[in-house]
Amino acid sequence: MIKKQPSCDDIYEAGLISVEQALAHILKATQTIEDYQQIAIEQGKGRCLKEAIQAGFNVPSHNNSAVDGYAVLDEAILKQGKIKLRIAGKSFAGKPYQGEIVTGECLRIMTGAVLPEKMRTVIMQEHVHVEGDFIQIDASHQLGQNVRLIGEDLGAGEIVLKAGKQLTPPDIGLLASLGIAEIKVKRKLRIAIASSGDEVFALGELRSSTGLYDSNRYSLLAALTRADIEIIDLGIIADDPECLLNTFQEVAESVDLIISTGGVSVGDADYTKMALQETGAVDFWKIAIKPGRPLAFGYIKKAAFFGLPGNPVAVMVTFYQFVIPALEKMLGITEGLIRPIFKARALENIRKRAGRTEVQRGILAQDSQGSWTVKTTGKQGSGVLYSMSLANAFIILEHERGNVSAEEYVNVQAFSGVF
Repeated sequence: MIKKQPSCDDIYEAGLISVEQALAHILKATQTIEDYQQIAIEQGKGRCLKEAIQAGFNVPSHNNSAVDGYAVLDEAILKQGKIKLRIAGKSFAGKPYQGEIVTGECLRIMTGAVLPEKMRTVIMQEHVHVEGDFIQIDASHQLGQNVRLIGEDLGAGEIVLKAGKQLTPPDIGLLASLGIAEIKVKRKLRIAIASSGDEVFALGELRSSTGLYDSNRYSLLAALTRADIEIIDLGIIADDPECLLNTFQEVAESVDLIISTGGVSVGDADYTKMALQETGAVDFWKIAIKPGRPLAFGYIKKAAFFGLPGNPVAVMVTFYQFVIPALEKMLGITEGLIRPIFKARALENIRKRAGRTEVQRGILAQDSQGSWTVKTTGKQGSGVLYSMSLANAFIILEHERGNVSAEEYVNVQAFSGVF
């Protein structure tokens, strides 16, 4: 009988590490960059704040009306029954009323207009009866209604955006509302990406009958095209240990991270592993995850290095589960993407072997009652990139879980809009 060697089909192979162990090691070893640049706020979407932002003044800076209506004195609200008040003038946003309001008078006021100092109540125009230059009100109103108080939104000196915030469109608008035109953000990460393998062909080349076109590099190019990253495309590197190592060592002088796909398993032609073993600073792991079992992580000189598997789906899964958290750590992002894991009802039976985490591709939807449901995209092979294209979520089946029956609940992680 032939003695079988350990393989990716094994569940309890010696040396396997859990997903949690791998991610903890990666995050512990990943260094946060300290360099920053000053940019105009209109270039800030998706960038990471270097410093906290404080409000330089109160927002709003004056008491103002929250509605179109009539500002009245306290004594008018405290009186019982219906009363008639003379309209003494008008106040518009940006053009406040300059006179004084006395007993028996009110002020026509528009949304956002400054309230005179002694006035703190506004009655909606729909709640008064107008007769020429007079209004009539009843006793159904409360002191302080329909007024935005000074500093109600933000107080002068208050921190409005924390360091480490990945800026969103509302954040940019907030900065503008505070009169801030420029901000300090972490500089862009420089990331080199490469594919390896003599069986891999570039687009435009004549593919051999046994070859395949390079999809991994294009998936990564698309995933990494974002405001806080600069990409260096190394193309396809030949299956030659010396060529691979020389290329990586040369580019490591000028980038923060290198991501390579393929060649990190145990085959005779896994030249990436053969080349990088010489550096002594890259670890090669077998992770208890499907797909994505073989993965390399470490440093080449000062550049962090990820050696992702060669199969297209495994590249996407490991990028999402391991690379994205590392990118956030490198950029110093403390308030970034939310990637929630929540429960959904399985619409079908799902095959699963206990002893490893499985990340299957799923289609997440809501039923007529608004409850979340999920089904697989079909074939789940690590080379079936079409399954990622169909999917909008990962079905994450935990380490010890076995087969799933229809109507059971499973963990899902939506990624629509992230990739």
